[in-house]
Amino acid sequence: MDGAYKTDGPCRANGPYSVWRKVFPGRVAAVPEVRAWARGLLAGRLTVPVLDDVLLLLSELATNAVTHSDSGRGADGRVTVYVARLPGTVHVEVTDEGSDTSAPAARVPGTDDDGGRGLWLVEAVAAGWGSYRDERGRSVWFRVTG
Repeated sequence: MDGAYKTDGPCRANGPYSVWRKVFPGRVAAVPEVRAWARGLLAGRLTVPVLDDVLLLLSELATNAVTHSDSGRGADGRVTVYVARLPGTVHVEVTDEGSDTSAPAARVPGTDDDGGRGLWLVEAVAAGWGSYRDERGRSVWFRVTG
């Protein structure tokens, strides 16, 4: 990983829960690095099927953040990823710079559509998901049990 990453490390990594935060460049090439970072945090802490679900859904949210928000439209765009391991659940949140032209919404993709399956997958696999805007930007989150 290159020096473009800001790692705040674990906000808390002991006791019954752990919380981590990391800032990534707002470009598509960073998505595999987001996934690798989360895998490094969670491998051995989750069962393999739960880890696979978390990594799949995180990849979808990170991809959406860099392709559908202002984070991916400028050279200095950033995406912040939060991962929290709580007893019986994992909460993941991806915060981007938002967009004036799009908002997160799950939709049923057509069979011939090239894309549009990201939030549909999140809705199908996650125990819960949602989005909100605040002073940090736009955040999309999901929760997986296990």
